[in-house]
This record gives sequence, structure tokens and C-alpha cells, in this order.
Amino acid sequence: IRSKMVNSSSDVLFTLSGFNETMQYRHLVFSVCLVCYFLIVFINITLVLTVILEKSLHEPMYIFLCNLCINGVYSTTGFYPKFLADLLSGLYTISYSGCLLQIMVIYSSVQCDYIILTAMAYDRYVAICRPLEYHTIMTSQKAAKLLLVCWIVPLCSISIIVIISSTLILCGFHIDKLYCENWSIVKLSCFPSTVTNVMGYTLMLAYFSCFLYILYTYFRLIRTCWRSNGDKSKFMQTCVPHVLVLCNVTIALLFDLLYTRYGSRNLPQNLKNFMAIEFLVIPPLINPLIYGLQLTKVRNVVLKVYKIKRLK
Repeated sequence: IRSKMVNSSSDVLFTLSGFNETMQYRHLVFSVCLVCYFLIVFINITLVLTVILEKSLHEPMYIFLCNLCINGVYSTTGFYPKFLADLLSGLYTISYSGCLLQIMVIYSSVQCDYIILTAMAYDRYVAICRPLEYHTIMTSQKAAKLLLVCWIVPLCSISIIVIISSTLILCGFHIDKLYCENWSIVKLSCFPSTVTNVMGYTLMLAYFSCFLYILYTYFRLIRTCWRSNGDKSKFMQTCVPHVLVLCNVTIALLFDLLYTRYGSRNLPQNLKNFMAIEFLVIPPLINPLIYGLQLTKVRNVVLKVYKIKRLK
């Protein structure tokens, strides 16, 4: 499909690349992705309902985990339904408004992931390094404020970027990816966008700052836990899953960053597709499994509910 210049952004239709390699077996890809999306939704919603319905899990750490799972469903919903529809229809296009909405959902969820992980790191730091003050510091009001920051800051920052991107004059309408992302829109602009680039690098710096803060808190946690066997056990049960999830999300984002900024036309298309969607597949699927299996209280509640239903 050949895109052409139009005066109104509402008439713009972007074409998406990366589907050529899937044309021959797109129904197989559709089936696999549908199952993957179903598993992501099912596993994350299971943990969300577990935390909501079990009063013993109404603690800041589990509330943050609940929001991490909600964000996992939110992010994948910005990608999978459109991707699955494209595979069925064979028309790999997206409207201008649909493209901006997809950017908004996917990349606000990325920021949300990192801020939630930062809040969880702070919670664990207070719980282990300042246990006597934990309930004084991590009150329900404090947890609620942190959650508001986790959701409002990403939505506002990405909204600003989307609004700026919507004002760009475009000289092309082909996006070299399976879905829309802001850098692709910027590359299609007829003129360089300094403001958008500055905003992009500012967000990257914010991610890096969150990552450094999490590393700092865990350095303090490890140093504290080294002195006590009880703290070591607590660290292994509640903090190791957090470290694994952080590594999972960070590696996935690095794949996306490498593809977006330094992707090579010489790379096989299947590899480029994997690099593009890895952070939309692996973290939302693996993160709840890591927490569900490692956190004893969550695992026990899930198993208890499963056994009750099985007996009935």
C-alpha cells in the first residue's frame, strides 16, 4: 500500500513494516500470539484478583505488585489487539490518531513499569533497613501518593510528547516497525524536532536515574542483610523477585532501544521483530510468574484458592 501526502492528519494512514516475513504463516503467528495474549491477561488478572480479595495481602508491597500486573495488561492491550487484527486482515496500516494512541499506551506503560519498580525498591529498603519505622513511613496515604506518581507522571509526560509529535509536518508515512513509536514519527518529520529529541533524551535519563536509585537501594539492602540470617531470608523471599523483574524489564527495554536507535537494515527481519516486541511479550508474561512463584504469601493464597475450587 502506497501512502500519499494529505492535508489533514485525520486522513493519514501509516503503513507498518515487519510483516513480510510472516505472510506465509501468519495464521500460525496469529494463533501463537493469541495464546500469548490470553496467558498474559489471565496470569496478571489472577494475581490482581488475588491481592484484591485476600486481606492479608493488603500491604504496600503487594499493592505495588498488583499495579505492576495491571500495567502489564494495559501495555499489551496497546499492542496485541491491533497486531492480531493486522495478521487476520493482511492490511498492515494504522491511522494517525490510532498511531498516537498506541504510542501513548505502550510508552506510558514502560515508564509506569520503571516507576513502580522504583517504588517497590523504596518499600523494600524501608522494610529491611528501617523495620521499626516501616509502618510509620509506609502509611496507606504514602503508598497511595506513590501509586498516583506511578500513573500520573508517565501519562502526563507521554501526553506532552504525543501532543508535540502531532504537530510535526510529515514527509513520509512508512513506519519501520510492527507498531507505532514516537521515534518513528520523528524520523518521518520534514524538519528536525529539537523539542521532541530533548524530551526523548530526558525520559531516557529519567529511566537511567530510576535504575541507579534501585541499584543504590539494593546495595544498601545487601549490606544490611549480610549481617543477619533473618534479613537474608527476608531478602531472598521478597527482594530477589524484584531484582529478577528489574533485569527482565531492563534487558527488554535495551532490545527496544537498540532496535529503535541503532537498528540495522542488514539484520534479519525476524530478529528485528523480536527486538521490537520483546518488552511487550516477555516481561508481562514472566513478571507475575516470578512474583507468584517466589513470594510465599501470594503462592499460598493462589494454591489455596485452586485447591478449594478443585475440591468443589
